[in-house]
Amino acid sequence: MKPLASSLRARQLSGYTCSSCTRQLRRQRRNYGTSSPRSPEVFDVVCVGGGPAGLSLLAALRANPITSFLKIALIESQSLTPLRSYAPSPTAYSNRCSSLTPNSVRFLKDIGAWEHVRAERVQGYGRMRIWDGVSGASIGFESESSGDGEEGVVAYMNENLNLTSALVKRVDGLGGVEVLDEQKVQDIKLGEDTEEGDFSSWPVVRTSEGKEVAARLLVGADGANSPVRTFSGIESRGWDYGRVGVVATLKMEGSGWGGEGAKIAYQRFLPTGPVACLPLPGDFSTLVWSTTPELANRLKGMSQGNFVSMVNAAFRLSPVDLSYLHDLKGGQADEVAWRVQHTPFEPEQVPMKVTSVQEGTIASFPLKLRHADTYIGERIALVGDAAHTTHPLAGQGLNQGQGDVESLARSITYSIEHGMDIGTRMSLESYNSERCTSYGAA
Repeated sequence: MKPLASSLRARQLSGYTCSSCTRQLRRQRRNYGTSSPRSPEVFDVVCVGGGPAGLSLLAALRANPITSFLKIALIESQSLTPLRSYAPSPTAYSNRCSSLTPNSVRFLKDIGAWEHVRAERVQGYGRMRIWDGVSGASIGFESESSGDGEEGVVAYMNENLNLTSALVKRVDGLGGVEVLDEQKVQDIKLGEDTEEGDFSSWPVVRTSEGKEVAARLLVGADGANSPVRTFSGIESRGWDYGRVGVVATLKMEGSGWGGEGAKIAYQRFLPTGPVACLPLPGDFSTLVWSTTPELANRLKGMSQGNFVSMVNAAFRLSPVDLSYLHDLKGGQADEVAWRVQHTPFEPEQVPMKVTSVQEGTIASFPLKLRHADTYIGERIALVGDAAHTTHPLAGQGLNQGQGDVESLARSITYSIEHGMDIGTRMSLESYNSERCTSYGAA
């Protein structure tokens, strides 16, 4: 009996592509004249992008006995070697953190990746307090205790590097993936009718190193500016929020009002945008402050002492006070100290005071909303930021990507179980229907 990957490649594409589609695709083929075109290396799945979404997909496919026989390749522009030797300082944290829902963690456990995450650098929290900076109206979220008697968790704060390192280790341990890292996508085009097979409806990716790979299914996990999405002709629509997210790693005066075992996340909505203080292990927290580009530049240009004072003020003082403090040329630390003394608030309803900011962690990024018209094309699937980007206030960007991957892996599994070509639009439609609906509802 032939291996599954071989039998999949051996099938005639005409059985899955209608004649009108085939004629349209053939018109886009390069004309080589009388020369014999060189055959690219053939893969069942080629994933462009080695971030959390792309790596999770590879781990999911390799960990499943039904899909583990697929021939898979990963194309990633950055080197994966540093992720394999990830050894962070125990007293420092990256400013690139994400909030993982229990459902995302459950999926990562299912594919065997969570056991490679450094648990000591993950912080669960069971409560979240959100309030309006003008009216004071508030809402709180608390998790229910789990069935085994453990305290429930709303979400887990984790550094992105911790997650991607774990995923790389899991993929390496599973094997069977040709990793083409440190190679950018140079070009994507439709293949040719060669002696080895008719690839005229297959995407062929050429890398910056000259490697050419043909994909039965090409997965774009390549970010908001996805080359795969561009090749497929899928439109992505949305808008810029006109806001910037300022991030930093903060050192707090303590581990939190509830102690190490009862961490709380805080988010306050200000007229210029929400500011969030999310717990990390020990006395550390991560900051995400959405504000105008002008105010973001002022914050980043402050001394460390003034920046720390402005973060403390953001959770304690009125929007009028904050506006005045932003306009000062300096001296925010003294001004905030005086104003906080004369502003009534309940200390345990706001984060503990920030005492310092980790050197080199203050940064910013523009906030945008984008959503692809569809997540699939013929032999194309988009996941993660290639399909959608959203505001970080709900912390759902990475979680949406994990949901995409779980759904796509399930769709591929179903297609194989039922003898279908995994790359056809018909095979991918269940993924598209499930995830577009899920994203719209979210």
